[in-house]
Amino acid sequence: MDANPKKRVLLVEDDRQLGPLIVELIGDDFDVTLARDGQQGLHLGLSQDWDVLVVDRGLPLLDGAALVTALRDKGVSTPVLILTALGTVQDRVDGLDAGANDYLVKPFDADELAARLRALTRTYAPAPQTVTLGDWTYDAGSRLLLSPYGHRVPLSPKEGSLLMALAAEPDRVFSRTELLAKVFTDGDQPGAVDTYVHYVRRKAGRDVIRTVHGTGYQLGEPS
Repeated sequence: MDANPKKRVLLVEDDRQLGPLIVELIGDDFDVTLARDGQQGLHLGLSQDWDVLVVDRGLPLLDGAALVTALRDKGVSTPVLILTALGTVQDRVDGLDAGANDYLVKPFDADELAARLRALTRTYAPAPQTVTLGDWTYDAGSRLLLSPYGHRVPLSPKEGSLLMALAAEPDRVFSRTELLAKVFTDGDQPGAVDTYVHYVRRKAGRDVIRTVHGTGYQLGEPS
């Protein structure tokens, strides 16, 4: 048996020329399976184990961002790189908000794609799937905040990332600048932190995130 087996890559790309070309270009370093539409990609993403997924943004039957969201909703934490011909900041933000870990704009260099995949498979480690917030529990895989009374409060990807960032160091007070760097993307303003704190509190109560006046925010406990 190979002591260093190739990392398994699911490539979801509908372009009849580009898909096989990518398989050929990175096939020496990765074990690549090609899916040609979003529904096939979703089926393979749910039914098999992968080290990394490469997903085209514009797919037939199921859009790439919707595919990533569906996988995350089912608890699939495999790192995802989105390929996109849409190069605007908002397009990239939408892909990352859907749950992707990285993106690459077409046209791209095959060496850069391979390097990004190596980085994702080398550095990615699944975050803790659940954190305890007083009597509540947050399930990062399903992005559900579970109350002791059986209530299930769904959080958006960014709301969940904000809560997980605070929960990673519950005794620490984070400044807006620190949370902006941990949770948000280039181009977001510090006010985005306040906006998403408001969103989380609106869903789970004001006590879930404490305001430390003059400093920033700290994890609290839902009431």
